[in-house]
Amino acid sequence: MYKNIENSRHIAISGNIGSGKTTLTDILSKHYKWEARFEDADENPYLSDFYEDMQRWSFSLQVYFLNSRFNQVIDIRKSGRTVIQDRTIYEDARIFAPNLHGMGLMPTRDYENYQSLFKLMSSFIQPPDLLIYLRADIPKLVKQIQARGRDYENSIRIDYLTRLNERYEAWITDYDLGKLMILDVNDKDFANNPKDLSEVIDKIDAELFGIF
Repeated sequence: MYKNIENSRHIAISGNIGSGKTTLTDILSKHYKWEARFEDADENPYLSDFYEDMQRWSFSLQVYFLNSRFNQVIDIRKSGRTVIQDRTIYEDARIFAPNLHGMGLMPTRDYENYQSLFKLMSSFIQPPDLLIYLRADIPKLVKQIQARGRDYENSIRIDYLTRLNERYEAWITDYDLGKLMILDVNDKDFANNPKDLSEVIDKIDAELFGIF
């Protein structure tokens, strides 16, 4: 059973590729002394191959992420600590896998198999206590992807990012699993602008620790 420790929470940061999830996760974990769980992009054995040949590796990649994030959530809830997570299991199932299927990059039988796995796994976990969605337009995403300079991301197509953004917005519009905070990050720089960061922290304080 999960440890029932007062004030322990699961905070999750969601958003498209390049929206700043990892940066904000790192900053908030240090500010609040929360434990951080990052997306293991650099350790992922499929990611580089996927961007070279999406159709060949789409199912393998999505199952890897599904398994990785399922284990993260189980561990987060068992820990009894407040943890901030970089991307959620729901984004894989509601955005990335459907997008690949919709673009013809994941066969229907693989997609249906994947969704069956997700349905089973999601029945064993709790959603985040607070989901923070980073809303960013395509130019912002492209700028930040280029700035971090990951070789395997050089082949990401604009139409791929655009489709993901559309699915993110549709998902967030219908999100009803728990508390939701939407942050427009198009003109924000949390890492270098203290005012931008302070505004976010004030909103989180009000949401998690406010009286009303």
